[in-house]
Amino acid sequence: MIEIQYRVGGPVQGHFPGHHRSSRGDSGFEFRGHASLLDAPDPRRLDLHASLRDPFGGWRVRVHAQRMSVPVTMVVDLSASMAFEGTHRKLDVVADFVDSLSWSAWRNGDSFGFVGCDTAVHPMLLQPQTRQRGAGALLAHALRAHVPAGRSATGLLQVVQHLSRQRSLVFLVSDFHLPPPLVEAVLDGLAAHEVVPVLLWDPLEFGPRTRHGLLNVTDPETGRQRLVWWRPALRARWQAARSAQRTRLLQQLRARRLSPLVLEGGFDADAVTRHFFA
Repeated sequence: MIEIQYRVGGPVQGHFPGHHRSSRGDSGFEFRGHASLLDAPDPRRLDLHASLRDPFGGWRVRVHAQRMSVPVTMVVDLSASMAFEGTHRKLDVVADFVDSLSWSAWRNGDSFGFVGCDTAVHPMLLQPQTRQRGAGALLAHALRAHVPAGRSATGLLQVVQHLSRQRSLVFLVSDFHLPPPLVEAVLDGLAAHEVVPVLLWDPLEFGPRTRHGLLNVTDPETGRQRLVWWRPALRARWQAARSAQRTRLLQQLRARRLSPLVLEGGFDADAVTRHFFA
């Protein structure tokens, strides 16, 4: 199992010890200021120089912030387009991601949660925040057996009800083949948390490798099928539409100062780590 190294952008407000910087506590290792001895009664941290400079003649002690934990949650789009199987089956990639992330959260002392949804949140694929070591393995097994069939991902709008009230690190996993207004509404609903959009794409879903010929194409969200003559002109139009969709999505993310993590093909734990530390 390859561990994912991740971090959050600012000090966390957790209540449990962990690996992340925080603005709480008074007996950690990161200096954050001085306080009155009455407010932080620890004579071992008495600062004589600061006490001598106190205009009121009070005793001052050094206060150090403690490292705290943060809730880590994976929110996954399980609409029908996520059933695509090209170089890899998308839900198998998600399952590998869940397994690695949940184990990494446990290693860091963080809690892990999971919310899967299409038109609504799936009760069988809902994991409240937990610190159990094997929670991710059970979820990964369920995801490998799941067959996405929902015709939309509007259930993503209900996700906020299942998240911690504390600011969390949220991995929003989807192929983002979604209407732009829905993407905006989902991102606005998650604005209170630190969101990492994970773009799960496969090279084969944006056009077949064949140069020309008759193809039976299916819209995974609606189930509609159509017979098309695959030719260079249609390939160019297809690629232009893909480029326009990608540009529009990146503009939506940049407007909210979100940096997307793109996974094309299989799961790569090192790519996830590079996203946070590159």
